[in-house]
Amino acid sequence: MTVIALLSVAPVKEESMAADVAKAVAALDEFDVEYETNPMGTVVEADDVDTLLDAVAAAHKAVDADRVSTFLKIDDKRTSDRRAQEKVEAVERELGREARSGTE
Repeated sequence: MTVIALLSVAPVKEESMAADVAKAVAALDEFDVEYETNPMGTVVEADDVDTLLDAVAAAHKAVDADRVSTFLKIDDKRTSDRRAQEKVEAVERELGREARSGTE
């Protein structure tokens, strides 16, 4: 089984959040998960939901701020073992191109 999630952890503040977000992302390295960060969050993959939730908790706790906002969306499809990249590739096959603008 593969559990895929979209995670966004950030302090609630006016100035740059990059250093805090970096701490949250770095916390994921302590767990048996794969991840890829993009401008809107981090896609995290784990073999089971417990591992995923432990990694997410560590990412949340890594941000040392008065107020922390965490968004988590989990896809726990228990009947298949499809990786996140395979989902992207399926969309790209349907499109007949990469799933981004400006590509041919």
